[in-house]
Amino acid sequence: MSDVFPITPASGNAFWMLVPIELLLLGLAAMFAYFGYSANHVRFEVSPSGLRISGALYGRFVPLESLVPAAAREINLRSDPEHGIALRTNGIGLPGYMAGWFRLGNREKALVFVTDRTRVVYLPTLDGYSLVLSPQDPQAFIASLQRTR
Repeated sequence: MSDVFPITPASGNAFWMLVPIELLLLGLAAMFAYFGYSANHVRFEVSPSGLRISGALYGRFVPLESLVPAAAREINLRSDPEHGIALRTNGIGLPGYMAGWFRLGNREKALVFVTDRTRVVYLPTLDGYSLVLSPQDPQAFIASLQRTR
């Protein structure tokens, strides 16, 4: 025959010490779920007033006066070392999705929304940075930009 003795119940402090960690993990899970969602739901809207990037954490409106549509071109980031993504300064870098602020191979500052590195639009602005975007149809996107001028 053996005697069994249970542990003395922990004070309530042990439970409450775990709550901040659980909240942090829950917040991180929600953040990564949003990043995954936004990877497929970013939109580039070209209008006479400018370019609106929506559906992403780093989305914004860039006025037409700040864009240089004549210099917009389709590039392949895998074979263009000058414009390749070199350094993430404030952004998201997941497999198959990059969004936020990056430095390019030529040290240029760029706001990036890329899902396909082989079909990317490089669009300079007059505000000290360029846009590097992955629209579904790069040539139609460039044509739309150039029609707005």
